[in-house]
Amino acid sequence: MVLSKHNIEARKAYVAEVVEKINKSASVVLVDYRGISVEQDTAMRKALREAGVEYRVIKNSALARAFEQTGNSGYDEAFVGPTAAAFGPESDPVAPCRILTEYADKTPMNIKCGVVEGKKFDEAGVKSLARIPEKPVLLSQLLGLLTSPMRSLAVALSEVAKKQSA
Repeated sequence: MVLSKHNIEARKAYVAEVVEKINKSASVVLVDYRGISVEQDTAMRKALREAGVEYRVIKNSALARAFEQTGNSGYDEAFVGPTAAAFGPESDPVAPCRILTEYADKTPMNIKCGVVEGKKFDEAGVKSLARIPEKPVLLSQLLGLLTSPMRSLAVALSEVAKKQSA
């Protein structure tokens, strides 16, 4: 097969677009979507969109080149078979891990691997990241931990004051 100059330029532009998506994303999770029904795929895409995650089916050759150009190596085993990529937003880098793990658990879809804030994760790593609560939940837990000692002190002082006035 002979590639025309136009085709080569189109492929380079496609790879450049994927490189830009990777660079702008806090995370990228790769999945093999074989066996997932249209209904499940539609529901999953809706959940991803609501979380601000972009989900696209991308050619393996383009993904391999884009990963190489962004300094991500060691992903060759992920670029086999049908591959879709979920690009996570800066506001919630773990969102694609959480949503895709949920759907992988109830469909034939498989998580291949992921890159979250520059670190490589295999399928097990992506699934462990999925168990991290969302940012608002983590913040409320932190706030609870920080206010707990003050609340305990206030209760203790209140009890002391009650005993002295009695």
